[in-house]
Amino acid sequence: MNKGELVEAVAAAAGLSRADATKAVDATLDAIQGTLANGGSVSLVGFGTFSVKARAARMGRNPRTGEAIQIAASNVPGFKAGKGLKDAVN
Repeated sequence: MNKGELVEAVAAAAGLSRADATKAVDATLDAIQGTLANGGSVSLVGFGTFSVKARAARMGRNPRTGEAIQIAASNVPGFKAGKGLKDAVN
């Protein structure tokens, strides 16, 4: 499912126009992104938790030349599925 299909599903489920569903999906994604950008986490009970994880610096290898390179430390978004989502998948 891509973003367009998600918008269509939200519009159908909530009885909204496609434009209103697009605004709702965009607002939700912007809120999650803004919270993670500020170092916070977003917990949706039964679905899961979005959070920021610190990735340590490490040595990597250039696949083309085989040369060892230093990969800088960074923050990456993470997601941990909640019980409801895990149960729905299994």
